[in-house]
Amino acid sequence: MDPKTTPPQEATPKKETPKKSFKFPTEIVDLPSKGITYPKDNPLSSGKIEMKYMTAKEEDIITNQAYIQKGIIVDKLLEALVVSEGVDIEDMIVGDKNALLVASRVLGYGSNYKFTYAGEDYEVDLASLENKKLDESLYTKGENKFTFQTPHGENLIEFQLMTDRVEKKVDAELRGLKKLNKSASPEMSTRMKHMILSVDGNSDKKDIREFVDIYFLARDAKALRDYIVKIQPDVDFSFDREKSDGEIEEIDIPIGANFFFPDA
Repeated sequence: MDPKTTPPQEATPKKETPKKSFKFPTEIVDLPSKGITYPKDNPLSSGKIEMKYMTAKEEDIITNQAYIQKGIIVDKLLEALVVSEGVDIEDMIVGDKNALLVASRVLGYGSNYKFTYAGEDYEVDLASLENKKLDESLYTKGENKFTFQTPHGENLIEFQLMTDRVEKKVDAELRGLKKLNKSASPEMSTRMKHMILSVDGNSDKKDIREFVDIYFLARDAKALRDYIVKIQPDVDFSFDREKSDGEIEEIDIPIGANFFFPDA
């Protein structure tokens, strides 16, 4: 070997910088329905949902002007936060969706929520809210179907609890009716038409609509609404407010503009 010749140096392999893996923290949310109203093959039947904490990316959703105008902020937000596989938000009954709404606020901005009612300021710990007690004896596992005997007309009504999908159908119908008559506001009757599954064994949609419009007594309609409020799973939003005269009044916590914007 020529002493003047320098042997080639072996290239030192570059050390690869290990990629940081960011693991987002999650929480398990108990559904007010305990999953009883959903079919066995629906992931919601477990009665639990896994949700991740809100990040800056989700803040983009709640400030998205297009979503605000279309009224789809909550759906888009929950779709981004729910980690559990196979969950369709539209399958959820309204009370279960409310539980996710509260959980997303707590996971995003904490549990301290300030609101104004009757000109006075109040503060509540959202994490302390509990789900309403559920009378499971009134439920058939895997079915969203219930019966009610009207006290005056004595009609046997079969009905379903409102789901997000049905809620959207009601909203779409109401928007269509508003276009035909701007002063029309048939929200209660339209909602009933979509919730009632049969009357005295008759499940024909046309007949159900006719029953609601012509034969459904107002006092029976109120009795049915009261019964639905009593049995439907939901978050207990009740809050004991002390009035200026010292009397305690129970109110429902209002969900205002600052629910997702604590500094608003």
